Amino acid sequence: MFNCKNVKTIFQREFKSYFDSPVAYVFLVAFLVLIGFLTFGVAMYYERRQANLMPFFFWHPWVYLLLIPAVTMGLWSEERRSGTIELLLTLPITLSEALVGKFLAAWAFIGIALGLTFPVVATTAWLGDPDGGAVFCGYFGSLLLAGACVAIGVFASALSRSQVIGFVIALAICFFMLIIGFDPVINAVANWGVPSKIVDAVASCSLMQHYDAMRRGVVDLADIGYYVGVMVFMLAAAKLVTERGK
Repeated sequence: MFNCKNVKTIFQREFKSYFDSPVAYVFLVAFLVLIGFLTFGVAMYYERRQANLMPFFFWHPWVYLLLIPAVTMGLWSEERRSGTIELLLTLPITLSEALVGKFLAAWAFIGIALGLTFPVVATTAWLGDPDGGAVFCGYFGSLLLAGACVAIGVFASALSRSQVIGFVIALAICFFMLIIGFDPVINAVANWGVPSKIVDAVASCSLMQHYDAMRRGVVDLADIGYYVGVMVFMLAAAKLVTERGK
């Protein structure tokens, strides 16, 4: 039976571990610096003279692509390397509870990083009159996208004892799931003679496609369901891999 108290215990343990080392602070600084540079330096945010956060939200998937695998790569691989996974699995905690607790801790940490970008919103509100609904949708979509990438990272970390291998696998899967919705990729697949229905089905699995609608201010239950489905599927896959490796 799923016990929320056990999930909370794992969550607190993992969340605290992030801030017990300089890694958390390095990640937070790197995230904010990258987002700031890409938004104001590359996208020329001020020069656009438009009170919307589209350029800001545009870069989130690419920053997540690099930094989320770094945050999640040690969730399970470090437990295996240090031998603490045996101790963890002998406690009165199910594997599902441990997985969900670790996932929620990493997702909450990314959520804090996302929340620290509020000066961008404050600056935009000071200079203009942005659409509050669009801003909320953008942040909501970014948080869901981050959750999907974190779940992928949990799965990748469960595959190997090596954190480096976990990082590379998570990076590869996230990158693949981002680009499969891009027109050049879709056109390339269509040119191979693949039926259009299959091409459309593959494109609909893109993390970016569902995120684009939200960053434009449109929240659809289908998009929310997609991200929840990715999280559940990846955590279930991580559970299966861990059970087979016991």
